[in-house]
Amino acid sequence: MFIERTSVGLDVHAHSIAAAAIDGDTGELVQARMAPSFEVVKSWLGGLSGPVAVVYEAGPTGFGLARALTSQGVRCVVAAPSKLQRPSGDRVKTDARDAVHLARLLRLDEVTAVAVPTVGQESARDLVRAREDCRGDLMRARHRLSKLLLRHGIVYEGGDAWTGKHDVWLRREALALLESRATRAAFDSDYEAVLSVKARRDRLDAAIEELAADSEFTPIVRRLGCLRGVSTLTGFALAVEIGDWGRFTGATIGSFVGLVPSEHSSGGSRAQGPVTKAGNSHARRLLVEAAWHHRAHYSIGKRMQDRWDLAPAAARARGDAGNRRLHARWVKFLKRSKRPTVANAAIARELAGWCWSLAVMDD
Repeated sequence: MFIERTSVGLDVHAHSIAAAAIDGDTGELVQARMAPSFEVVKSWLGGLSGPVAVVYEAGPTGFGLARALTSQGVRCVVAAPSKLQRPSGDRVKTDARDAVHLARLLRLDEVTAVAVPTVGQESARDLVRAREDCRGDLMRARHRLSKLLLRHGIVYEGGDAWTGKHDVWLRREALALLESRATRAAFDSDYEAVLSVKARRDRLDAAIEELAADSEFTPIVRRLGCLRGVSTLTGFALAVEIGDWGRFTGATIGSFVGLVPSEHSSGGSRAQGPVTKAGNSHARRLLVEAAWHHRAHYSIGKRMQDRWDLAPAAARARGDAGNRRLHARWVKFLKRSKRPTVANAAIARELAGWCWSLAVMDD
């Protein structure tokens, strides 16, 4: 319930902030445009009738403003942009109108807030997302190189690509098959890009491994590692992307990562469609990739045992139960001739619940 006297909406941009304040006692609307400075914002808020509550949309400007206002005792809500309600007939959009709209929604308590991470959590998230970007860069660099060779009829037939054997083939045989000097120069450029991005990815992997071994996320990462498909990199990424696992339950975390079916129902009809793909796309991709590991026969290998040795006994037992359950679900789906992609999405949704149960477990 909204209890403050004044509700303030801020439309925050890189070079300006549009502000609107609604006084709940007098109904007065005060608007302003100011520089994107924390001190300027705090000074302007100080001239309003208190107590004051502030809302602005989550976006590229980050959470620094929310932390600065909270440290001054001002309640600041960071709104989820996809959850903001807007009249369908409203066809005029300006920064000033957006600020007024936010202020009104805050007064009506119709704002869905996002969790504001700590400075440590945000820095760890920056590292994880840098690694995710690097993964995409490496995939694109490899595609450019392989498609260059394909255009000249050169295809690798020696097994899996991007292995040590494949790398030797690229340097010795593939390059020798290129006749044009210009094409060889293009090959050298693309191959150098692959090596450079791969080295960058390896450095980021080492940094994540080091942080995962000694940080506030270490206990959660070790417990999540009791599940198949959740390595140190995956567990650390899930830990920093989800942040506060206590916000969810085993039944609701699936919707946060967009793994629940979409639905369009009216009256007596009910129609469900593909998964919503809403929420955190990075966490969803990690869960979908991890879910494929549960399709194969379940056995405790050396890697799994090494991860189990770092986790508490209760987490090991919980992880073992989850692994058996998820593999049994895969077997059931395959017997029903479900499409593997559809089955994997369902397994990923349930895997999210098992991750939640391990994350909120006490050591």
